[in-house]
Amino acid sequence: MAAATHSRAVFAMIGATLLWSVAGVVTRHLHHQDGLGLVFWRSSFAALGVLAWLLWRQGPCGLVRDVQQASGLLWLSAVLWGVMFTAFMVALTLTTVAQTLIAESLSPLIAAVLGWLVLRQVLPGRTWVAIALALFGMGWIVWQNLHHISGSTQLLGLLVALAVPFSAAANWVSLRRAGAQVPMQAAVMLGAVFSVLVVVLPAWPVRVDLHDLLWLAFLGVFQLALPGLLAVWAAQRLAPAEVGLLGLLEIVFGIFWAWIGAGEQPSSGTLIGGVLVLSALAGNELFGWRSARQGVRVDA
Repeated sequence: MAAATHSRAVFAMIGATLLWSVAGVVTRHLHHQDGLGLVFWRSSFAALGVLAWLLWRQGPCGLVRDVQQASGLLWLSAVLWGVMFTAFMVALTLTTVAQTLIAESLSPLIAAVLGWLVLRQVLPGRTWVAIALALFGMGWIVWQNLHHISGSTQLLGLLVALAVPFSAAANWVSLRRAGAQVPMQAAVMLGAVFSVLVVVLPAWPVRVDLHDLLWLAFLGVFQLALPGLLAVWAAQRLAPAEVGLLGLLEIVFGIFWAWIGAGEQPSSGTLIGGVLVLSALAGNELFGWRSARQGVRVDA
């Protein structure tokens, strides 16, 4: 049963990363590139999307009960979701998709360290090897893309994007500590609300045309709300470092979509780094699956 749950959590996290990865290419096709305005609309639709799902699943009374009885971990997770939602979209409007996603490569290492410090979670050697290989791959991508950083605006975009991996890593640890039995889905909705409240005044008036509004509704529901719910379910069942590693798929997927859909062609160095990251992820999951299978046979 534990192996089956682990496999479902891995696939849920992969699905989340695939949905997250479309943000960059969709943003490149918007008519307006005002970062705070885009955060307002995307987070608003995300909050409504999660609210609709929670009301359908548990009704108004259940939702109110979960929020009223929420632990500090739910509110911490909500704040971290808010930072992730806001910083990522602002960074996308300041620098390229690849450079924004590259900043997220620190997430598995930060999550591994926080998981050890907070949860006292000891990782198997294969996971540390996967983290090292993935970091090497992302470091290679960074090195190949350094010469593309031009001007203070792109540098500011990279600095803003760095808020995402730190917040994500802390979020995975918080969700894991809460455990699978604690309802934490409302944190995604509250995080989106916090994101809206932070940007509404500096972004006002938040005007967009119908074209952008429809795309932002798509991003809010299918690129934030749905993958956020999937990630919560997965992070409550996987080690934070493993969630961080699987989250790197968003970078690989995102660079691919930006190449196909927005003409941001990656360099050969970026492609090599992407292959290293994918190899690290595949190797970690493959060896973990084989270890679990061998454990089942021994127990049987």
